[in-house]
Amino acid sequence: MTGITRFTPFEDTLDDLFRGFFVRPVSFESNNTAAPFRVEISERDNAYVLRGDLPGVRKDDINVSIDGDTVAITAEVKNEKEVKDGERVLRSERHYGKLYRAFTLGQAVEENGAQAKYADGVLELTLPKKAAVQAKRITIQ
Repeated sequence: MTGITRFTPFEDTLDDLFRGFFVRPVSFESNNTAAPFRVEISERDNAYVLRGDLPGVRKDDINVSIDGDTVAITAEVKNEKEVKDGERVLRSERHYGKLYRAFTLGQAVEENGAQAKYADGVLELTLPKKAAVQAKRITIQ
């Protein structure tokens, strides 16, 4: 599978310590790289079912593409920031920007039968498997 990342528990610990230590308005610019999101993939006899957490994403901002046995999901979270007069942001841990995940499944997917549902921040894809092509045996004369 592509999109698997190594768990590094202490990677951002020092940064998080200093972000919360001094309570002051800080601006962290996004780095334009697509962030991953959490998914769950299960397999049935005739289909794959993928559930992904995409909170805060509008249905129109989600794109799913299927190419053989590869499924790619992209989404964009818009920054709808509204700061009122006399108000300042002390800390913001919300993500804004692009989200991306791609997976290579064990079998090709039937693009025409694929279904997608999005409700309560969860995207659910039902991806039917293509019928496996049996190898043709040729008789030697």
